[in-house]
Amino acid sequence: MDANILIVFGLIVFVLIIVLPMTFKIIPEWERGVILRLGRLLGAKGPGFFVIIPFVDRMIRVDLRTLPMDVPPQDVITKDNVTVRVDAVVYFRVIDPQAAVVKISDHIRATSLISQTTLRNVLGQSELDELLAQRETLNQKLQKIIDEQTDPWGVKVSIVEIKNVELPETMRRSMAAQAEAEREKRAKIIHADGEYQASERLAQAGAIIAREPATLQLRYLQTLVEIASEKNSTIIFPLPIDLITMFMKKLQPDEKDKG
Repeated sequence: MDANILIVFGLIVFVLIIVLPMTFKIIPEWERGVILRLGRLLGAKGPGFFVIIPFVDRMIRVDLRTLPMDVPPQDVITKDNVTVRVDAVVYFRVIDPQAAVVKISDHIRATSLISQTTLRNVLGQSELDELLAQRETLNQKLQKIIDEQTDPWGVKVSIVEIKNVELPETMRRSMAAQAEAEREKRAKIIHADGEYQASERLAQAGAIIAREPATLQLRYLQTLVEIASEKNSTIIFPLPIDLITMFMKKLQPDEKDKG
């Protein structure tokens, strides 16, 4: 009798420890449980609590959150025959957990591999200037192509970003020299334009002074004021004849009247 009790007790413990955890499942909000019964797909369940049949049903958990994935650096030959090393980051999530389980054995690894090949193909059809200056356009093109290829697996690729573009040392030196030459060119153009504008202003000033001789005397006096503001030197300057002439012309009519 004692042996039978021990056997029953052992069976109860086995059920509690082994069978019950296999029967009752709790799926969090960000996951789904894909159920296979005797190898046949039943569907996806969750989130929350549900029951499955032990040893008959099999549950596979699928994460529905957006996952970031680094694309390893890829050696790419651009359309203009420049070898560059490019890496990227891909953001994707599962939108159909049943397809992600049934139609592909490992959707994460498959998405990584398809991202690598697409990165090489797309950038290989682009020129270096496009890769450096139009990166946003290339990101959108990569996202569209990768998303179309992963769509049958129930995977949605939302963002693809090219992170680093590593150029050969010789190409970096050439681009630095080109940029320096371009900066010197702009500096010379700006300097020449300034000289041209200054010459126009000087020509206009000369025309005004030629029409009004008094302006030259005013400029002369202003220069003296600026020099005198230092107060650390003695200035000796001649009195301009033109300044005396102006007063003489004003006095001459008075002398005629007296005569």
